[in-house]
Amino acid sequence: MFATSPAESVHALDLAALRVPSITFWAARSHEGALLGCGALKQHDDALGELKSMRTASAARGHGVASAVLLEIIAECRRRGIREVKLETGTEEYFAPARRLYERHGFTPCAPFAEYTEDPNSAYYGLRLEYITG
Repeated sequence: MFATSPAESVHALDLAALRVPSITFWAARSHEGALLGCGALKQHDDALGELKSMRTASAARGHGVASAVLLEIIAECRRRGIREVKLETGTEEYFAPARRLYERHGFTPCAPFAEYTEDPNSAYYGLRLEYITG
């Protein structure tokens, strides 16, 4: 991320930050064990989850890895009863495929949330999860 965004606009989690109880991490691997992609969920509270650390190996891009990881994280949010999933991603052209991925899966632009603030290098998205009651 530091190669594509100004340091003050990088919100990626390092390894220590991924090891806290509020973070759940997923890794997608090939049959041979090669890492294809990953993603994480940061649960802010009972109602809000944040998508973090979505990455796809360059050799795996275009094969549905990111969608598979994203759909699994959304499914986990539903299992937990989380009402909304939000995320921050970059505004640079490098992040255009990520923005398209999120939009294809129903995420829409939103205001900064949690500890985020307005930043010309950040785009914020949210997805409201619907539940059938009764």
